[in-house]
Amino acid sequence: MSKKRPNIVFFGIDSLRSDHMSLYGYKRLTTPHIDKYAQGGVVFEHCFSPHIPTTSGYSSMLTGMDCFGTNVVALRHVGGIAEGVRTLPEILKDYGYNTTCIGFRGNAASRGFDTYIDFEGWGASDDGRAHKAENLNAVALPELERLHKEGKPFMLFMRHMDPHSPYLPPEPFHKMFYQGDEFDKNNKSLEKVYEFKPFRDYFYSWFPPYCTDAEYIIAQYDAAIAYMDVCIQSILTKLEALGIEDETLVIFTSDHGETLMEHDCYFDHHGLYDCTLNVPLIIKYKGLPKGMRIKDYCQLKDIVPTLLDILDVEYDKDVLQGSSLVPLVRGEYREPEPEFYITECTWMRKHGWRTPEWKLIVALEPDFHFKPEIELYNLVKDPGENHNVASENPEVVEMLKKRMEKHILRRTSQTGRENPMYTNLNWHGYGEGAFKSSKDAYDTLHIGDPEAAKRLQQKEGNK
Repeated sequence: MSKKRPNIVFFGIDSLRSDHMSLYGYKRLTTPHIDKYAQGGVVFEHCFSPHIPTTSGYSSMLTGMDCFGTNVVALRHVGGIAEGVRTLPEILKDYGYNTTCIGFRGNAASRGFDTYIDFEGWGASDDGRAHKAENLNAVALPELERLHKEGKPFMLFMRHMDPHSPYLPPEPFHKMFYQGDEFDKNNKSLEKVYEFKPFRDYFYSWFPPYCTDAEYIIAQYDAAIAYMDVCIQSILTKLEALGIEDETLVIFTSDHGETLMEHDCYFDHHGLYDCTLNVPLIIKYKGLPKGMRIKDYCQLKDIVPTLLDILDVEYDKDVLQGSSLVPLVRGEYREPEPEFYITECTWMRKHGWRTPEWKLIVALEPDFHFKPEIELYNLVKDPGENHNVASENPEVVEMLKKRMEKHILRRTSQTGRENPMYTNLNWHGYGEGAFKSSKDAYDTLHIGDPEAAKRLQQKEGNK
């Protein structure tokens, strides 16, 4: 009898930026349980989600492909992933895996699971707080038991929603990182947020009435992470109780980060800045080193080949754009990928090129923040990306543009398709065609409440 392959418990958390996890050095103790668990595994310190937001991020995470391979760049993507591309659960099915997806039904990126289970991961309960992770546990824990009892190797994928707005962690978490007066009339830090018409009605629907302090909202994001961390411990404890911890590979990552008050992209995940591109990546399984932290750059597309490598599943390395991280774990050479293409079709349509020193962002149409067409940041001198130095460095802009365009040409030639950033002209959901001006975008784009946000992420066109 052949040896049973390891199970996979996959935490695919939505909107979790790594720099707000204590695991990655954040000043607040937001992830103590994950921190402790990660001591028994491998932590990748510089993992990037280059294709944001949700649909494109998860597509890369679950296929091992870049956006040219998946043909997915837009949140409101219509249709499926590119023909011929196989998702991780589809690959695992060939090896007898029983696969379940919790909280991600109907999205192009979630194709191929045997079982789909929903949970309430958006709005508030009767107490005015969102019990997202508890709702997930209510279905995940019995599903873990079912998968274990069936005796097959399994993959349980969970899309935790706690770091995704609205940030409404329940008591006693919601005040754990904030002891100020969120209604101080002399505090003007949220004035610009309330003035931003496209999102204003959405914020009014879940901010406390008359809240004035931006730090309170940021503390809610952090508290939501801490609340989720506690609930995640219940799942890890269940693995122990079932006696399958040693035969289960556990992975933590996210589809993208989150902008809080940075860059005027308030409490959302648009803008090609590193707070949105940086995501956690933790892998734990017997035989892997304990307490290892790896500084090399990696991307979401590297997850699938890494898992297949650990599982000893054969795959065509020439088909996937990602490459296995196992050589790094073994202390061996892995060809680095220090510069890469970045894309966004969330509330703006932009692409760019990131190197260890420079970040180039190019708008493909005017955006609703009235930002310049070209942005250039020196990531060494200005890691917060606060000073656009494009006008002072035209030669750097041209050099990075040429490298980006060369990459686009190579990938479109390899796939036989045009760059999806050029073809997804209904990315905003308002019909074909680009916005003609920033004012046009500002006056058109709008989100009103958590239910509207939920509908946006579960677009009917993705069925």
